[in-house]
Amino acid sequence: MIQPSASTVSYAIPKLYLLTNDDEFSLLYQKLEAALATGLIALLQIRRKQILALSDGASVLYKEALQIVDLAKTYNVPVVINDNIALAAKLGVGVHLGQQDGDVSEATQSLAPNQIVGRTCHGDVTLVKAAKNEGANYAAMGAIFASNTKPNADIISRQQLIEGCQQGIKICVIGGLTAENISELAGLPITYIAVVGDIMDLAVHQIATRCQQWQQVLNKWNIPVA
Repeated sequence: MIQPSASTVSYAIPKLYLLTNDDEFSLLYQKLEAALATGLIALLQIRRKQILALSDGASVLYKEALQIVDLAKTYNVPVVINDNIALAAKLGVGVHLGQQDGDVSEATQSLAPNQIVGRTCHGDVTLVKAAKNEGANYAAMGAIFASNTKPNADIISRQQLIEGCQQGIKICVIGGLTAENISELAGLPITYIAVVGDIMDLAVHQIATRCQQWQQVLNKWNIPVA
């Protein structure tokens, strides 16, 4: 467990970075609309692993992504596609790349300069440095806690996270994060907090309230912990 510590340095409040889940699309769309309408989502990732596993998964994902991107534009929320540079370029959005899912340099060359490129870096500061040098906009570190999405992911230490935050690139944290446990990271210079289940596993009518609960916690980010 990563414990908080007192700090006299104030940083910008982290922003919510929402990832899609594998809900049936009409339900997913309703949930996304409920979350985006709060104005509290700063970045949206389209990640549909179960859809991609279908025989016609690529074409289904493209049709879904078109609708999600249009929805996000309504609320002025930037979008990244998970692990697919070509699809990101086709849709005119950004991309998030795993370590085995494409080169950051290829992404920056293929996408418009204003599009966001993220890189999975786990708990490895060397990978964070590489992401920065290759031109990524942010490095994702985690897992912070175990999660239903990736129950077997390695948990990183607080020291690994602190070192990652010192590399001069925006840091995104991911892995089992909830509005109840995120305060354990309070005060760290984190840019994005990636959330899936803590928001997307709720019923549509509960999502706006949960987003507000997240914001209430984040508003206290720089209050020193005794």
